[in-house]
Amino acid sequence: MSYHVIVEFGKDKAYDFKAASAEVSITTPEEARGWLEKEFSAMGCEITSPTGKILIIDKLLAVAQKAGQTRFADADEWARQYARNVALTLGRDLVRVDVEHMRLGY
Repeated sequence: MSYHVIVEFGKDKAYDFKAASAEVSITTPEEARGWLEKEFSAMGCEITSPTGKILIIDKLLAVAQKAGQTRFADADEWARQYARNVALTLGRDLVRVDVEHMRLGY
């Protein structure tokens, strides 16, 4: 199986990241979630929720937003790692991270 994560920052600002399952399987879903949690904290991301609960989806959107478009446009190792960890955490082979509208699509 291959994984495809698209990170969008608006019209004509979409960045594709593809990885083979062998590339993604070097880590576990728990490690992927831990990486996203660590990045969320390290970047100082904040989410206010009326219920007090913050879902992993909220965190991965906040991390992408805080990282910014340039980081994904450069397609550096961090951006590729983000994409792999998103795919593994969500267990989906296709994920669209819409930063502009703060939503996910599968």
